[in-house]
Amino acid sequence: MIATPEDHQLAADIAVKTGETLMQIRRELAAEDISHLELKDAGDAAAQTVIATELGAHRPDDAVLSEEAADDRLRLDADRIWIVDPLDGTREFAEPPRVDWAVHIALVSKGVPIAGAVALPAEEIILSTANAPVLPDPSGSKPRVIVSRTRRPPAAVMLAEKLDAEYMEMGSAGAKAMAVVRGNADIYAHSGGQYEWDNCAPVAVALAAGLHCSRLDGSPMAYNNADPYLPDLLICRQEWADRCLEILRGAL
Repeated sequence: MIATPEDHQLAADIAVKTGETLMQIRRELAAEDISHLELKDAGDAAAQTVIATELGAHRPDDAVLSEEAADDRLRLDADRIWIVDPLDGTREFAEPPRVDWAVHIALVSKGVPIAGAVALPAEEIILSTANAPVLPDPSGSKPRVIVSRTRRPPAAVMLAEKLDAEYMEMGSAGAKAMAVVRGNADIYAHSGGQYEWDNCAPVAVALAAGLHCSRLDGSPMAYNNADPYLPDLLICRQEWADRCLEILRGAL
């Protein structure tokens, strides 16, 4: 099954609308005397409501897997499944003016992401399969490996050491993946655990941009599994893919 042009645009439209809602909540609540946890919870709840409402209105027959909703196992037999992360990077969202958080909207069929969008609301940026991003030319400098600002996954550390790469630090998974799409980084390797909603939409957009996307062993990213835990991934420019996989496979 392939996505329709309307599917691609719907993913982008929902991501943008959700991001606008989150920015409004951030502006209104950040000025009040509330905790970071309360701001995170308010953002998660509002974003989930927007996405559920929009998908219910426009794609009522499709299944949905969301980080912020109960898992309806009927999705396992569905032909079309929307995999969403209403607010990726709640920590960064709750720390204004940080911009490294995202909204993920993806459509999956037979385990493959066929449409997707990642919004970076604080930067007013939407990257989607509706209008596939054009990958910038190589930087010509050392490769740049992107990692969390709080931890450096072993896979990323290994690649950085072997490739004599520079580190970049950033918050959410979506923001990291989009940094590669936007040409601000070259390699995003994660090990240590994610879930399908953490990387499905980013992978959809990265594939549309022509990037390499796989598990650390080179196998394809597969979605809508009974267990949505998806522990590792590699998103990188094609010119670094073979060398990255060679390094990573040697350590597995």
